[in-house]
Amino acid sequence: MEISYKSTRGDGETYTASQAILQGLSPDGGLFVPTQIPKLKKSLKELSQLSYQDLAYEVMSSFLTDFTPDELKGCIERAYDSKFDTEKIAPLVEKGGVHYLELFHGATIAFKDMALSILPHLMTTAAKKNREDREIVILTATSGDTGKAAMAGFADVPGTKIIVFYPKHGVSPIQEKQMVTQKGENTHVVGITGNFDDAQTAVKKMFHDQDLAAELARAGYLVSSANSINIGRLVPQIVYYVYAYATLARDGKIQDGEKINVVVPTGNFGNILAAYYGKQMGLPLDRLICASNDNKVLYDFFSTGIYDKNRDFILTTSPSMDILISSNLERLIYKIAGDDAERCRGLMESLSAQGKYGITPAMREQLEDFYGGFATEKETAQTIAQVSKDTGYILDPHTAVAAAVYEKYKAQTGDTRTTVIASTASPYKFTRSVLCALDPKYDSMTDLELVDELHRLTGLPIPKAIEEIRTAPVLHDRVVDAEDMPAAVRDILGCV
Repeated sequence: MEISYKSTRGDGETYTASQAILQGLSPDGGLFVPTQIPKLKKSLKELSQLSYQDLAYEVMSSFLTDFTPDELKGCIERAYDSKFDTEKIAPLVEKGGVHYLELFHGATIAFKDMALSILPHLMTTAAKKNREDREIVILTATSGDTGKAAMAGFADVPGTKIIVFYPKHGVSPIQEKQMVTQKGENTHVVGITGNFDDAQTAVKKMFHDQDLAAELARAGYLVSSANSINIGRLVPQIVYYVYAYATLARDGKIQDGEKINVVVPTGNFGNILAAYYGKQMGLPLDRLICASNDNKVLYDFFSTGIYDKNRDFILTTSPSMDILISSNLERLIYKIAGDDAERCRGLMESLSAQGKYGITPAMREQLEDFYGGFATEKETAQTIAQVSKDTGYILDPHTAVAAAVYEKYKAQTGDTRTTVIASTASPYKFTRSVLCALDPKYDSMTDLELVDELHRLTGLPIPKAIEEIRTAPVLHDRVVDAEDMPAAVRDILGCV
């Protein structure tokens, strides 16, 4: 079955998967969505016998139907290799009756590696398929993890350049050090004086800027995105939910066909949307528990049906979730609007003009799969400490938000069915927040001293990604205001 893609705001024009991946964002400003969600081609029992790589092919080949088997298998083999520190790629760890899906075993120790390890290969393959000879320029905004993972994936990939914008004062010290020490002649990192939403909004505006696109095209560049707005990011994320379910079934933790819950710490909504797509494929998922931090715009949306970004932006210890404009929610809005692009476009225009929109009661009825919850900074720290005390397992702050919300969910609903929590980052990426949750005395240590202390306390191996930045020189020190981001792009690409 051929799967085409169309825009959430478009006129129904369809694109192949490779065209959608190559463009990143639709010309009309919408996001690409599949014209239909394919069903899983093999039984869950058959899938449970597959390696991560083989299962990835089974899932992704259903969506990326214009890629040949050899093309797609080649992308998967190059992505999920020794860059990951475990052959399982995404191991499930059971602690305290909960199954943590560890998505941080890649090169940058965060879940973004799961998709960004393969996106460069999908994109360069797509360029060849579409006879695109311009150099691909990736423009990306990051709240901390996407940027480093994208650069690690695209570093020195022929025919590409990548420019990453991040909030200068809105990421953890380890996250920033990982980015500003990134090697690769084609990598560029720019701090901005605003927050992530400022960076993301400015990047989207650049994608809509026809004059800039024409200028860059004349210079031999094709602009695309590595953010989760790219369908080439979303499809690989579906894989690990199928893999988690298959692993539980293979290990006898659940019966074949038994429903499970999934808890996802959520900012831009891509990670939990991948779980939703998995459920649409036939994966036996019950509740999709959307966990927010103090920037609880998604919690309020699921509670009221109103999405309202008109509120204070709060810097938290889970910075990758410090987001007030959850871009991937647009794909869900399009779905529950009955694939009505005009209605979806109107709601997004309301968000842009007024900072909010509301959905109809009929649309709200289609959100029953989701449960929204949030955890405060105090609750997040308490969860890190409690889980450590009860099980010896150390959570990063994002995963702790999810664990805290899950406890609230159980208390409210009494639902104790088997549950998987998406563990989205290594605790080594947020050592200060983690250790200070255990004991405030650690706040006096430097960030690298905290790395050694976490190793001493837990015995967890220090990831290569952390060891590498101990003495790595700063290679990127450019900082601009959000309104000057287009000028920075022109300067970096030599178009001034």
